[in-house]
Amino acid sequence: MNRNKSILRTGVALCAFAAVAVAVPVFGQGKTKSGSSASELQKGKAVFDKTCAGCHKSMSPKITEKDKWAPILKQGETTMVATVIKGKGVMPPRGGAASDEDVRAAVKYLESVVK
Repeated sequence: MNRNKSILRTGVALCAFAAVAVAVPVFGQGKTKSGSSASELQKGKAVFDKTCAGCHKSMSPKITEKDKWAPILKQGETTMVATVIKGKGVMPPRGGAASDEDVRAAVKYLESVVK
């Protein structure tokens, strides 16, 4: 009988641990240093990888060239989003992104990476 109680307690403890392990990522999605949530940045990364990375990994300003992004970041997020929506130089309107929301998400992700 004691063995059954021990197994039951172990099972309950494992269930409690599993519930905490599953809940932590959900509750851990607060705001990041950039002011965006982790899920917003994940969406932005997906948009960036799909529509922006092809150019910004090989053409200037490259995502790795933080010094070249500094003056662009100083313009502010609103200006950056407007520039991408309008297009600039060889960058097409929206940078190829589907919507203004996608553009905003990609800009927020980019800001978090190049700061």
